[in-house]
Amino acid sequence: MKLARDTWLIFQRQMTLLLRSKIWIIIGLAQPITYVLFFTPFLKPALASMGVKDYGDAFRVYVPGLLMAMACFGGLWAGLGLLGELRAGIVERTRVTQVSRTAMLLGRALRDVVNMLIQALIITLIALPFGLKVGLADLLLAYVLLFLAGLMATAISYDIVLLVRNEGALGPTINTISQPISLLAGVLLPLALAPVWMRDIALWNPFAWATNGMRALFDGHIGDPVVWQGVTIIGVVTLATVVLSARLFNREIR
Repeated sequence: MKLARDTWLIFQRQMTLLLRSKIWIIIGLAQPITYVLFFTPFLKPALASMGVKDYGDAFRVYVPGLLMAMACFGGLWAGLGLLGELRAGIVERTRVTQVSRTAMLLGRALRDVVNMLIQALIITLIALPFGLKVGLADLLLAYVLLFLAGLMATAISYDIVLLVRNEGALGPTINTISQPISLLAGVLLPLALAPVWMRDIALWNPFAWATNGMRALFDGHIGDPVVWQGVTIIGVVTLATVVLSARLFNREIR
């Protein structure tokens, strides 16, 4: 009960700070909107072999991948905010209060994930006039997958920050991790177009399972086994990642 209360208090505080600087939400939307408008037109001819006949089909393939890319890249870069707070002594001042250290981590992580979900909702709404059609139940479950993937990526990012704590090394480290993870998740193009060896490697990538599950949901196949496999795998990995991050946070923030 105390952990939930403390997490809610930290989350409220972090959301208040975020909403005071709405420019970051706008900046976070700039690149996804650009990809929606200028990359999707390439998909209709490129995915013709997969049965894509119109832009509505193209958006059902591309939008879930784009949302997963936002969760992956946005989550992995979320640690920059934590690094700034560590440098400014904000975390140090909070540490002397009665607030749970695990809640200090979870509240910040939830702030980053909620911000990502807001951006994902806006991207989805923008895609609707272009022909995207998705059922409400399918969309809600897809957002559950997105939430779990974003929380996992954010927890990993916080781990990297706690271990590295160097702005110069942080960027290259995150890029080295995020690029192969996202490419092997099929965020730009489905892994069905990839060679067999890439698909075999992608089986070890939880983001790939989540991406495939989201594409199945956007295509209206909520009963597809890949959906529930994705929910199970990403859920278990996210839980393990958050637990490990909480332990690292408790150890490093003394």
